[in-house]
Amino acid sequence: MEFLTPDWPAPRAVRAAFTLRHGGVSDGSFATLNLGLHTGDAMEAVKENRRRVRGMLGLPGEPAWLDQVHGTEVLVLGPETGAERPGQGLRGDAAVTRAPGRVCAIQVADCIPVLLTARDGSVVGAAHAGWRGLAAGVIEAAVRALAVEPRETLAWLGPAIGPAHFEVGDEVREAFRGAPDSAFVRNARGRWQCDLPALARGRLRALGVQDVYGGGWCTYADAGRFFSYRRDARCGRMAALIWIES
Repeated sequence: MEFLTPDWPAPRAVRAAFTLRHGGVSDGSFATLNLGLHTGDAMEAVKENRRRVRGMLGLPGEPAWLDQVHGTEVLVLGPETGAERPGQGLRGDAAVTRAPGRVCAIQVADCIPVLLTARDGSVVGAAHAGWRGLAAGVIEAAVRALAVEPRETLAWLGPAIGPAHFEVGDEVREAFRGAPDSAFVRNARGRWQCDLPALARGRLRALGVQDVYGGGWCTYADAGRFFSYRRDARCGRMAALIWIES
């Protein structure tokens, strides 16, 4: 089992990882480390995959797996309570926590996972940023929920579909009116090649978050390491995880 570890100057107590697609027990189009229960994969296989990730990373507890809906709701995770118990249908597209041992998790298969931390390690967060969430303001909502100065915030962009493979229509270009022209390039079919990482990076920097890392992987282009919904339609989900060590 292999993971990507964010290359960013996060404090020592802040831990983060991004899972790759190998090292699990799922088969077929979900082979092998599918972490998404909503994909149509066998539930027991996904549960075993999640158990393996917990063990390999030494997670302090079960991640707060979100029911992601491409919106802007941010869950603030405190010390575990009945209402916040991980794995119980938490609905939202971002999570933040100041509680050591709580694990924020974002599932993706083309959308951008955005990991966040205060420079002093006092709070961490994660956001699910597909084009709908980006346009609606999920990154802005997550940064606000951190409740720290943007200049004291670090961000890491995980693997996502790259501009060479993310073709969109005029409705997506219209949703980002005012975005740099470089984020949308007309193709021969009269549609647009959209640069999601560039859009996310632009949103962060507009908020005052200047220290932005990552963003250099294309999920569509690298079938050996990444699931991609646009490439395969029926596929598994990877996860970006961040937590504060106890």
